[in-house]
Amino acid sequence: QVQVVESGGGLVQAGESLNLSCVASGRNSASYTMGWFRQVPGKEREGVLCISKRDGITTYTDSVKGRFTISRDNTKGATSNKGDKSTLTLLMNNLQPEDTAMYFCVAEWLGDCLGRWDGAFWGQGTQVTVSS
Repeated sequence: QVQVVESGGGLVQAGESLNLSCVASGRNSASYTMGWFRQVPGKEREGVLCISKRDGITTYTDSVKGRFTISRDNTKGATSNKGDKSTLTLLMNNLQPEDTAMYFCVAEWLGDCLGRWDGAFWGQGTQVTVSS
């Protein structure tokens, strides 16, 4: 099992940037496919970006192309896969009011970015609010 914790949300003005971070802690965390989703109240959760060992980076929505980038850093634990940690970063540039949402990080063992995420672990979310 892996624990997923997001941070970095906040209130910014249109055109500004924000960096979200997600830490997935657990054995063999480097083998977890990780991604960012976002959700606005009353609407379905929307995929933003995903990164997997097999397929690299997947961009789910055209509206973030050229503005959002995703990166990942894996740290091996000191002993027997204990303390493994993967940090997923979402750099959001030129934020717009339509980017306002709760942003969720997700991790799934050997998952598929285009899969259903049925076996995934989700974080609690971090709110991003962009004022015009």
